[in-house]
Amino acid sequence: MRDPRSRDEDFAAYMQARWGDLVRTLVSLGCERHEAEDVAQTALARCLRSWDRVRAADDVDAYVYRTLLNCWATSRRRRWWGEEPTESLPEPERQRTATLDAEVAERSALVAALSGLSADHRSVLVLRFGADLTEAQTAEVLGVAVGTVKSRVSRALAAVERRHLSEESA
Repeated sequence: MRDPRSRDEDFAAYMQARWGDLVRTLVSLGCERHEAEDVAQTALARCLRSWDRVRAADDVDAYVYRTLLNCWATSRRRRWWGEEPTESLPEPERQRTATLDAEVAERSALVAALSGLSADHRSVLVLRFGADLTEAQTAEVLGVAVGTVKSRVSRALAAVERRHLSEESA
């Protein structure tokens, strides 16, 4: 049996390394940043409870992203989040304001590029390129075959390109 501190340190290191990617993935799927942070926190809390099983999985990232998408789907069905207000935000004011403009511009461009795509196509692009998962990981997260991931990526990129070309010619 492993030392509990080692287990906690292992989870903390994973969480710290992947937090931004998890939040960006949800924002890319259409969440507001605060909602994405809440869902990512919920998913990571679930992973912490079963960290030994998560860590033993063939692909830890795929396991965590699957949990993340499940939590996101659950949050979409829930009417009230049960949030509790706090007196202060976790990050310093300078950090929030310095990144806000860049985040707004990035989100606007991303939303424009992904708008009009089906949920399947949007999900596969966000997981494959936004979360930088492999085709196999993306297939595992979505519960589809690798070939399905490849065809969805191909069709989604073609749709984005068609839309971009039509906007340029207009």
